Amino acid sequence: QVQLVESGGGLVQAGGSLRLSCTASGVTLSLTMGWYRQAPGKQRELVATISTGGNTNYADSVKGRFTISRDNAKSTVYLQMNSLKPEDTAVYYCNRFGGGWAWGQGTQVTVSS
Repeated sequence: QVQLVESGGGLVQAGGSLRLSCTASGVTLSLTMGWYRQAPGKQRELVATISTGGNTNYADSVKGRFTISRDNAKSTVYLQMNSLKPEDTAVYYCNRFGGGWAWGQGTQVTVSS
């Protein structure tokens, strides 16, 4: 059974940075992984993806500010978030690209203006 545990969120001022981590258990991360986020009253959206070979893709809203990376040996995916904006406020989740695993509890990111 796959378990995803996200961490690293918090409250930060606009322009600040956070680094999120997502550790998976019960599975080897031999898949394209993604970070998603869900703001209050909005649908969950895909923020960034990383393939097993390290190819990355980003939503236009975070391009140039966020960086996704992975450490397969640690079954962990990271999201470095710089130049944070209030509109980045959301609960952040990781999952395989396209979903399919049970969602973790997520980690709250709150950016104050």
